Amino acid sequence: MTRTMRDRLFGKYAMEATVTVAQQVNPAMRRIRLETDQPVAFPYTPGQHVRIQLKDPLSVSGILRPAETLRTYTIWDLDPGRKAIELRIHLYAGDGIGLKWARAARPGNRVTFWWPQGDFFTREADYHVFVGEETAGAAFGPMIRALGASTEVYGVLESETPEHDLPMPGTPPLRRVHRHGAPAVASPVLLAAVAELDLPGNAGAAYVAGEARTCQLVRDFLVRERNWPRASIKTKPFWAPGKRGLH
Repeated sequence: MTRTMRDRLFGKYAMEATVTVAQQVNPAMRRIRLETDQPVAFPYTPGQHVRIQLKDPLSVSGILRPAETLRTYTIWDLDPGRKAIELRIHLYAGDGIGLKWARAARPGNRVTFWWPQGDFFTREADYHVFVGEETAGAAFGPMIRALGASTEVYGVLESETPEHDLPMPGTPPLRRVHRHGAPAVASPVLLAAVAELDLPGNAGAAYVAGEARTCQLVRDFLVRERNWPRASIKTKPFWAPGKRGLH
């Protein structure tokens, strides 16, 4: 498909950008900065994601294997001038096309991304609770930053070791816990840390993200043990063993 035809079909949904920064934040997280050719005019709420186009969706391979066309990444930051977006991409163990792109990205590479989407963002509440692991941190950072310093924030962020912690905004900071080889699936480490949280009642809003089974266990704990209304808990399963496209 020619670029002119793609622009005619998708121009209002997609933008071109250039990679200007590609560097490690920690052993399992990469920072990628995309600078756009013109200001981003799309509406954006912290917590939303963009889709990086890795193959032409209307090519033969894109039509036959649409799941191998786009990969989803939460926006870590949108430049005040709206001409650059920052991503924090978790480098999991595997060989998927998104992982290959994130590892190989270099300054000067051209990228097409599709406008911000998703409903995983904060809402009005007396206080806010964030629970998740490495994959959740990239969403929690901008969400907490947007709440402001006067907002009550609680929560737990899990990673493999302290070396893998992603720097986060917020005062006081989220509690950090570490697996040290324990499973991230149905994480007993994260669930135990949630059970230890001292929360001021159940009138808050909770945001639970990461591995699918862990999200379910944390949500069920808050509902059954802490008497939280289910509607007050927003879950976002970013991944599950052997499955793609959950983000």
